[in-house]
Amino acid sequence: MATSTERIRVGHGAVVCVPEMNHPIRVAERAAVLDILSGGRLEFGTARASTYTELGGFRASPDATKMSWDEYIHVLPKMWTEDRFSYDGTTFSLPERPILPKPVQDPHPPMWVTVTSPGTELDAADRGIGCLGVAAASFREQERRTGEYRKRIQQCDPVSTVVNDQVATMNFLYCHEDDTVAISVGGAMFATFGILNSHLLWTREVFPTSAYQSLGNLAPGAGAGGRAGSESPGEQRPIPDGIAIGDPDRIVEAVKVWESIGVDAINFLVNTTEAIPQAAVLESMRLFAREVMPHFAPGAR
Repeated sequence: MATSTERIRVGHGAVVCVPEMNHPIRVAERAAVLDILSGGRLEFGTARASTYTELGGFRASPDATKMSWDEYIHVLPKMWTEDRFSYDGTTFSLPERPILPKPVQDPHPPMWVTVTSPGTELDAADRGIGCLGVAAASFREQERRTGEYRKRIQQCDPVSTVVNDQVATMNFLYCHEDDTVAISVGGAMFATFGILNSHLLWTREVFPTSAYQSLGNLAPGAGAGGRAGSESPGEQRPIPDGIAIGDPDRIVEAVKVWESIGVDAINFLVNTTEAIPQAAVLESMRLFAREVMPHFAPGAR
């Protein structure tokens, strides 16, 4: 994608900052290469991993991931900007070395952290990096998080010489000229995602830890304003407010509300487990580009 496009930003949904899974030198190198290949269009996302489902295969402790993530985001800017670098930390250490190549962007690609549970947006603000929401949230909840982030980042101690003060949120997208069709097809995809995501609940039974007290990426329907406590996580229920499933007019209105509460960007989940045929996904994206995106182009309002 980086070499086949010229203008769009290329974003990591996020790199898991856990030494057992991704050594920081390799993370720095791969990011720099992608920034070079894209001509300086990389947006660099970071994460602690989602659950023990991921971490267990590498025998990494969920209780240590917050610490390792914090060390990564402090050292990566130095790896990208300093000629030689060494580090003696708690979760990893490395002798003095030149870390090559260097990114194209000066001083380095914008940094983000994924936000699933409330509170991580404050970690992002304190460190001067972008808030990358990866859990569906209601308008009210996102407005609260965004407001707290904006206030907190004004007094941040940034991990780099530059501050990325942007807020992005996650959403679902299925756009069709017929609103009824859109809700039927997109709603099925939305429900399928809910079934699969609900499986994360049982991670706490496998590895009981305070790290899993709040799994904010569960039950997207409830998180986005839908009913909580449904008997079946896969039950198809009314599309919650703010979810971008519907005809172009419905989606335009939803995006305008997200914009009004201070969100800078929306990342759309366009399919899950091929619940929607690929041809229909592409047509949805084309219709979104034709009928929705122009409303938010510079100078459109």
